[in-house]
Amino acid sequence: MKPAAREAAAIEILESWREGRAVEAALTVWGRASRFAGSGDREAVRDLVFGAVRRFRSASALGGGGSGRALMLGQARAEGRRLEGWTGEGHAPVALSAAEAALMDAPLPPLTRGEALDCPEWLLPAFDAALGGAADPVLSLMRDRAPVFLRVNRAKASREAVIAELAAAGIEARAHPLAETALEVTAGTRKLRNSAALSEGRVELQDAASQAVALDFAAVASGPVLDYCAGGGGKALALAAEGFAVTAHDAEPRRMSDLPARAGRAGATIEVLAGEASGRWPAILADAPCSGSGSWRRAPEAKWAFTPGRLAELNAVQAQILRACAALTAPGGVLGYATCSLLREENEERVAAFLAAEPGWQVISERRLSPLDGGDGFYLALLRRG
Repeated sequence: MKPAAREAAAIEILESWREGRAVEAALTVWGRASRFAGSGDREAVRDLVFGAVRRFRSASALGGGGSGRALMLGQARAEGRRLEGWTGEGHAPVALSAAEAALMDAPLPPLTRGEALDCPEWLLPAFDAALGGAADPVLSLMRDRAPVFLRVNRAKASREAVIAELAAAGIEARAHPLAETALEVTAGTRKLRNSAALSEGRVELQDAASQAVALDFAAVASGPVLDYCAGGGGKALALAAEGFAVTAHDAEPRRMSDLPARAGRAGATIEVLAGEASGRWPAILADAPCSGSGSWRRAPEAKWAFTPGRLAELNAVQAQILRACAALTAPGGVLGYATCSLLREENEERVAAFLAAEPGWQVISERRLSPLDGGDGFYLALLRRG
């Protein structure tokens, strides 16, 4: 596909997203209808689409609107790139109108802070409150693609051995300081899916900050662990690799459907609960549902769909999860409350409200990670029951 044809495909997919379809679903529909597109074309189209979604506000401001076509114009304008081959022939977008051509030739206008940082306007005060002077650098970083990280399964291999194995397969990776198990992939990412290291469970795809949270929890936990909000099971697998007996629970058990197969590859034994958790546990980790604001560069459409009403709903769910986990924690036990959010409303304020309502608990530690640390934004509070 020529560059113009890739841009036309991105326009089509972005239009589908603007009409309400999820970005991944829109990409899938296009891919099934475009058998002619090679793997390189699909990757390039995907990058164009996600780049425009991450930078929706600035691209809209520079491109003259929120349509897929305007977003492509805005992205090209921001990059100082000429749009070649827009002729309307073959698979190319129709030629620029006189107004669009004039727009592309005009000097870049000043953008508002929210536009320049590609942040919903109502969230700027919340990011300022949570991050202070780091708000602008963090939001700026989240306009770009996230790094690709791997977690080394230390039950099967060392980090050094995995780096060497990946290098032999044409995949470049380096140790990352956020976690002793973390590798950042710097080249050969497409080869990962067919690598023996992944298929045989020596590595798992997992953000470095997520790994750091699991290791921080592991450092203070003892005995069997209940992963209360297990989801796909990334942290359950990380804890099992550290030698813990792990039981996985999720309010929607279907989210854990792939966990037994992943545990099998990793050589881990993880019990997956089909129903509610019960009993008393010496250690519970709750990676609670949240805005995902710390990982919006991986799922950028979420930030444009997020609303004050949804934040209130999530706060209620987070409070309920903390109450439920408190009832399941044994005396002297540890409860880890985590989110991949940067917002105080979902982090420090939830923990403060919990402590005010539940006497007998003490804070062991709190840790906040942001994209400035290299990975996603994460928060972890470690609490001990008296």
